[in-house]
Amino acid sequence: MDFALTETHDITRKMVREFAEREIAPESQKYDESQETPRHWATKMAGLGLLGVFVPEKYGGSNLDCVSYAIVIEELSRVDASAGVMAAVNNGLVCDPLLRFGTEAQKAEWLGSVARGERLGAYALTEPGSGSDAAAMRTTATLEGDEWVLNGTKIFVTNGHIADVIVTYARTGPQKYDISAFIVPTDSPGFHRLKKENKLGIRASDTSLLGLDGCRIPKENLLGTQGKGFNIALATLDGGRIGIAAQALGIAQRAVEESLKYSQEREAFGSKIAEFQAIQWKLADMATEIEAARILTYRAAWMKDRGVRHTYESSAAKLFASEASHRAVDAALQIHGGYGFIKDYVVEKLYRDQRITEIYEGTSEVQRLVIARSVLGK
Repeated sequence: MDFALTETHDITRKMVREFAEREIAPESQKYDESQETPRHWATKMAGLGLLGVFVPEKYGGSNLDCVSYAIVIEELSRVDASAGVMAAVNNGLVCDPLLRFGTEAQKAEWLGSVARGERLGAYALTEPGSGSDAAAMRTTATLEGDEWVLNGTKIFVTNGHIADVIVTYARTGPQKYDISAFIVPTDSPGFHRLKKENKLGIRASDTSLLGLDGCRIPKENLLGTQGKGFNIALATLDGGRIGIAAQALGIAQRAVEESLKYSQEREAFGSKIAEFQAIQWKLADMATEIEAARILTYRAAWMKDRGVRHTYESSAAKLFASEASHRAVDAALQIHGGYGFIKDYVVEKLYRDQRITEIYEGTSEVQRLVIARSVLGK
């Protein structure tokens, strides 16, 4: 077993870290407070090829592997989780299904522009009445001549207010799993951007309620086979969970770095608090769990690169990384004491940003169900 990263991986990490520190860090607090979505972050990320990391060059991507993708999201999220999820959705939930299930015509029309950042992508699966039970969706799509007509509401759509194209799921038959996937341009007739959510964390990331009121799209915008959309959604989420695990990993890494720095500067009872065993044990636990989360995340990415089914591995990575990140930011805030509770210190933001990693793209409870079914041979 070879746990060494390649030179390309190391170069990618260095490049993204320098970019994030230079371009994103100075504006992070500003956009967290204003809840504006900095579209220019996406433009700058696109300039480095970070919005189509594993997309082949012929489709406008960077032609890197999924391990590189995990590193990209980790490093972006280490500086600002909103930037991380903006890139994760575009890569994992839009480029990936277009690459895997799109026709050559669809790839020519949509994949290249999304991978290059000329268009920004989003993913619409969840509805107000269907979260973890995504197949209970009520949005419908009906074929009328040469057009699909979509009606329904989608919620919690990351990038929803700034996206140009949205991979959208809708019911196309009477049975529970009669669901299809569609490529929906946001300038389509009947497409409406509704409420932009006011959130606890990742506040620079756009999370939206969308309406489809007789939304008309061309017949050829069906993605994959009619009635097989739920399979596309599940396959997409397998890869998407690698991105969320990497996001949680980046947040946790920043938490331990901030804790180490603070504990080596802060004095109590005549000593640096880093000299106290209570603090050392917190740092040790944080560092150990982060390394375990990193190995789980990179293993899932490695398996995806090889075309091996990785449902179990991605769920395990997402579950462990998100909950390890929770413990890390909680410990970081405790180490900082009262200072950790105020916005002058980044751990306050890390604490808020981390929490969503245990919820979106499958809650921790859903991950445990997926893992348990695999363990039970189901």
